[in-house]
Amino acid sequence: MNRTATRQATAAALALALGAALSMSAVPAAAADADKEKCYGVSMKGKNDCAAGPGTTCAGTSKMDYQGNAWKYVAKGSCEQMKSPTSPTGQGQLEAFQEKKS
Repeated sequence: MNRTATRQATAAALALALGAALSMSAVPAAAADADKEKCYGVSMKGKNDCAAGPGTTCAGTSKMDYQGNAWKYVAKGSCEQMKSPTSPTGQGQLEAFQEKKS
């Protein structure tokens, strides 16, 4: 194999490895766990697993503690038992909500 072919093969292998790594990281590991559920309004600022409303990209993008449109994976059945001072019920929610005003 000549140098050009070797470089092309190396570049292709790196691109393939990078693509595989990115596709695996796009879904949080907890997403594969059937014993978890999305719980809105329980994460701290910048600690959400994904979704934090328009203009955000994904994990770690929530702008405030207990943000109503930012979720975190929690054990199935525990969400609505968790504290969320911004929630209308004071507990985590299974769907996004508008934070109540203090």
